[in-house]
Amino acid sequence: AAVSQDLFRQGLEALGLSFVMILCYIWFRFEWQFAAGAVATLLLDTTKTIGFMVLTRIPFDLVTIAAILTIIGYSTNDKVVVYDRVRENLRKYKTMPLRDLIDLSINETLNRTLGTSGTVFLAALPLALFGGSALSGFAWIMLFGIVVGTSSSIMIAAPILLFLGEHRLRRANAPVKTPAKARAQ
Repeated sequence: AAVSQDLFRQGLEALGLSFVMILCYIWFRFEWQFAAGAVATLLLDTTKTIGFMVLTRIPFDLVTIAAILTIIGYSTNDKVVVYDRVRENLRKYKTMPLRDLIDLSINETLNRTLGTSGTVFLAALPLALFGGSALSGFAWIMLFGIVVGTSSSIMIAAPILLFLGEHRLRRANAPVKTPAKARAQ
């Protein structure tokens, strides 16, 4: 029981430290709206994964902690890809409404996101089905985490960014005057 409690405490410390480091990384690389959206969805991904572990009675051990940390890393990478495209499009389309810009950015990264997720899912599926008891928990958690992490990057992280950044990332929604319009006035 003492080893189990110590393992659980160390696992929670590792998860907490990873969240703090991810927050710092995304906050440094992007603006705070991006970081808040990424960390909120990562917390959701993690709690959903732990809920999946409880429902399927997968034991909480070092292997499952590794799976959860892997999911956090995978999900962070997916969110950074989407957010990076949003940032590029913010510079490229200065007058586009943020809602349309986020939609465009998701559509531009959707093929890459689904391709990567599908590949990782297909690689983990045989481990879950035929990997034996040593790899089974890890692989099932990975399969669940891939689906949850991919869907949260598309369906949760982007709307959070829209909610937090609508008035801050797009300070003026008025179209920029072109030289021809300026001369006509």
